[in-house]
Parts: sequence; C-alpha cells; structure tokens
Amino acid sequence: MVPFAEFEMPVQYAGILKEHDAVRHRAGLFDLSHMGQFWLMGDEVAPWADTLTINAVGTMKPMQARYNIFCNEAGGALDDTIFYRLENRWLLVVNAANAEKMWELLDRRRPAGVSLENGLGRGALIAIQGPRSVEMLQPHVDVDLASLRYYFCAEGRAYGVPAVIARTGYTGEDGFELFVDGADASLVWNALLRDHRGDGLEPCGLGARDVLRLEAGMPLYGHELTETITPVQAGLAWALKFEKPEFTGKAALKAQLEADIYPRIVGLVMEGRAPAREGYAVWLGDRVVGSVRSGSIAPSVGNKNIATALLAPEAAAGGTRLAVEIRGAKHEAAVVPLPFYKRPK
Repeated sequence: MVPFAEFEMPVQYAGILKEHDAVRHRAGLFDLSHMGQFWLMGDEVAPWADTLTINAVGTMKPMQARYNIFCNEAGGALDDTIFYRLENRWLLVVNAANAEKMWELLDRRRPAGVSLENGLGRGALIAIQGPRSVEMLQPHVDVDLASLRYYFCAEGRAYGVPAVIARTGYTGEDGFELFVDGADASLVWNALLRDHRGDGLEPCGLGARDVLRLEAGMPLYGHELTETITPVQAGLAWALKFEKPEFTGKAALKAQLEADIYPRIVGLVMEGRAPAREGYAVWLGDRVVGSVRSGSIAPSVGNKNIATALLAPEAAAGGTRLAVEIRGAKHEAAVVPLPFYKRPK
C-alpha cells in the first residue's frame, strides 16, 4: 500500500505479473475509488463544458461516455477526463492528483445555469477488466451487458445496490466500471471476488494497471500529458474539435499542429534487457533529443522493455534507431508506433 492523492492505494496484491496475466486472459478487479467524481446538473452543462474542453460534449448521446481533455491557454493539459451523459445529469471523472485543481476550475468558471456536486471520497469506483468480464459480471447486474456498447453506460443495480455501469476502462481490454456509493463498495468488491475467484478473477493494484495501460498506449497524466505537454504532442489530436466556436487553448493548439515542429510522444522498444525509466535521456547520434516519460517490461509484447518518450520531431519517425542513457551507458532502442498491444478482436 502507498499513499496517493490522500488515499491509501494498493500497488499489488499477489504480484504485478500475476495480476497482469489475469486481466489479459481472464479478468481483474480494480479499486479506483480515488478518482475524482464530479456531478454536473443543469441545461447549460454541455455548452459550458464545450468551452473548457478540446473534444465535443454537446454532441454526446444520452448514456454515452467520451474521453476529453481540459487545457490551459497555452494548450498544455490540465487533466484528461471522461464525461458520462446520464438521463438527468452528467458525471465527470478526473484524475485523483488533479481533483482539487479541477474542482477549483469548474467552481470558478461555473455559470448561473449549472450546479456542481463533489463526490470525491464519497463515491466509489470498481472496475472489472478482461475478456471474461461480461460473463463474470452479468449474473449480478440488471443491465444487458452484451448490448452495452463501448464507451456507453447504463443506470442499474449491481448486487442489488444502485450503480452506474459503464463499458469503459484503462487496460486495453474489454471491461466495465461500476460507480457505486462508498457505503456499498465493499459489498460489491467482496461479492465479485467470492463468486469469481475460482474463475480466475484477481484483485489488481496500481502496478498492473500501469503496465496494462502502457502496453495499450494510453497516456498517464503527469507522464505523457502535463501542463506543458499538449494533447497534440501526446498524439491525441484526434480528440481536438476545432469546429467548436471556442475552447480554452484552441489557438495555441491549432498553431502547434499546423507548424508541426513540436516534440512528440512516441513508443520505444529497448534492444536489450536494460529497462528504460522516466527521466532517462534519449540520444540520436551524439546529441540528446528527448527523455523517457514511462517505462516497463511488457509481458504482452514478448517481455520486451518498452517505453514512451518525448522526442524532437527529427527523432520521432518509426524505425529510428536511438539510444537511452542508463547509469552513464547508452542502450540501443528503436521507435515503434503506439499502441504496443491491441487486444484480439
């Protein structure tokens, strides 16, 4: 257990590799109750949120979820989030370390027609992720999971308690996230493990989650996205909706994308067994061209050592041969496309 954003969080239960294997081949259970949960109400939520975020909010369908990023005026990412459009309200999930910052931003910019409720520390979030998540969860919810599309959600019950059930996740696998009241969380968690531990369901910690998301090419705030690393640099320009009349950071992001001279996030695969870690310098020939942002061994990619790095554009093309400096020695690496891993269809 480690302290994280004023919560005590599990790094691992039975071990990172065992938990990783469960998610890729069966299912894993994650306690993500540290994530910030903000409830937004009012007719003006969508048009207001569209002025603060790069992706479209107003075009979301009822019960749809959508990835989105809040930026500063310079285009740097304040946080990457998920909006859920429910029947009569909106749920915004923010990163735990940014919860206070994001609440302050929303509260300060809130128009008269919008009301906010901060569920941090009161609402729980339990995720079940993996190829067998449908069959494990279905007997215990009153929602038809097979018909629930990716990045959509439903309001129902799990083990008899109210839950927002979303087909979302952060592992690269199919799966669901259950938003329940904090008072009901241990009931749902313990019941799922009781009923499906024998089927291969494993509780999973932050360690496995980080390896899984890195293999799947998903950014982690503070690593691939920061207040100085923009969505354009992070390879998330697909989320930019420049057709929106205005949003914070629009001009800066448009200029950056058009100039195309910015450092950018790429994938690296190490040639040997040396692991790349955050902050290690990356060399092209005799000069430093960037640094590592995340690194890990990748069980889903033949146990190779993989990493993301923020690199100068001349070093970022696929196949470019580079070197990562590790304790004074240079170790060969190659640029590869993201993601490193895609789940089988």
